[in-house]
Amino acid sequence: MPPYLCPMVKHTILIQFLSLIILVAAPGTLASCANENNAIPIIPRDKTITIANSYSDLFMDSTALETFIQQETDSDTLASQLRNFYNARNYSFAWFDENGPTLQAQGFWHAHEKAIMHTGDSSIYDAQLHKQMAMLLGDDSTYSLSRDTLIITELRLTKHFFNYVQNAYGSEVDPEAVQWHIPRRKLQPLAMLDSLLSGSGKGLPFTKEFQLLQKEVFRYRSIQQTGGWQAIENSKKKFKPGDDNRIITAIKKRLQITDNYPAADSSSVYTNSFAKSVALTKARFGLTADGIIDNKFIEKLNVPAEDRIKQILINLERMKWMPAAPADYLSANIPEYRLHVVENHKEVLGMNIVVGKAANRSVIFSDELKFIVFSPYWNIPRSIVRNEILPGMNRSSRYLARKNMEVTGYSGGLPIVRQKPGGANALGKVKFIFPNHYNIYFHDTPSKTLFNRQDRAFSHGCIRLQQPFDLAVYLLRNQTEWTNEKIKAAMNSGKEKWVTLNKIVPVFITYFTAWVDKEGALHFADDIYGHDKELGKQLFQ
Repeated sequence: MPPYLCPMVKHTILIQFLSLIILVAAPGTLASCANENNAIPIIPRDKTITIANSYSDLFMDSTALETFIQQETDSDTLASQLRNFYNARNYSFAWFDENGPTLQAQGFWHAHEKAIMHTGDSSIYDAQLHKQMAMLLGDDSTYSLSRDTLIITELRLTKHFFNYVQNAYGSEVDPEAVQWHIPRRKLQPLAMLDSLLSGSGKGLPFTKEFQLLQKEVFRYRSIQQTGGWQAIENSKKKFKPGDDNRIITAIKKRLQITDNYPAADSSSVYTNSFAKSVALTKARFGLTADGIIDNKFIEKLNVPAEDRIKQILINLERMKWMPAAPADYLSANIPEYRLHVVENHKEVLGMNIVVGKAANRSVIFSDELKFIVFSPYWNIPRSIVRNEILPGMNRSSRYLARKNMEVTGYSGGLPIVRQKPGGANALGKVKFIFPNHYNIYFHDTPSKTLFNRQDRAFSHGCIRLQQPFDLAVYLLRNQTEWTNEKIKAAMNSGKEKWVTLNKIVPVFITYFTAWVDKEGALHFADDIYGHDKELGKQLFQ
């Protein structure tokens, strides 16, 4: 198996387990969850759990667990997880009852075997456990096993689950090392296992977005295993509906492979129905959603399936880092050039954005939006003053006046310059402040034409909004004194005014180059800052 596929299979077993298994309710939840360091506090044994109220009628002695830990674990963290799990259930079995393997055990194991068969991965293969489970499930010999063997198999299954969770959801790369400054989700394997056994569905680390993107790995790997797709000849000519060319046939076949053109059409004629598929596919590549076939579109189609698999895996790794999303938040995805406004877990507003250019990258981080500033001053960063403003001042004594700027003081030999409110102000008529030490914020801009471009990395790092008025209206919707008319007046007053939101809103500045939208369509974006390349070096080396 190619080495770059290893991270993919780490997510396989549990996802398929959840899709196949029938969960049976059990009383109680764990009183403590594992954390990501080795100092896991040991919870007391819950002696209120008895045969009368336990999930399983089988129990073991604590000495069996301690013997197992000494013989088959070499990790203090794993040992603590095992002790806490069985303390919380008073050493009742989790995977077996008097009738043999539970539905959870059967579902987990069948999905586990299917995943290994499908992917060819054996990174979490346990020879002894596999042999024992084959006997239990294949030969129906549950009752012929000795009690000691049954206990060992129970403990190995639990150990196997914890190892899987760490393997699948423990970060392989330190996010800070690849310029990702959003606090990452904490791994809680004990809560996950308790949740699966009880059927509560709580504590699971993956999101719907994660699962949808993960399915695309399997889909694209199946495509790769059957030969992928042939490169399409690039031509300087553009094609539109009505054209007839052999390249049209090649593109139809290419889109059919990835289910972007379902019709069984292999003709060389560019039909109107095919134009609709082209437009949708271009949009999913971040291109202008028209029906024109050009070189840039063909270049996107020619990216090998292997490279697309790597791209998806890189973004699955990032998704593991993301904290649980609140009900309401703003998310600006840099490579997508798009802001998403989410309320009650549903997108209620979206708009194009302009992000930092390669030399002035927008930072990946999270914070809380607290203020709106109407008719803002632009306090110009020292680097811009040094590199752009001073040369202009040296060329002309009228430079500042023409730019509607003023000097308010000096620091370290440099003038402190700000641009006054007004239509030509670089921040436009409103900015949105989520205080952070990166000095990044959202703002309006007088340069509206940039939003019509496909690639929109032009700023000095802050994020420009296509529809700032709409965002202001949304954020102030519960502050009744701020009517639409008052917001417009404040934006055009020429006098700076700060407004404090009565409810702060979480903000995430993210970097995803592959994702599945709410319609189930897979999207790819360009790696504009080279972050995929850097993360890929660490994941696939």
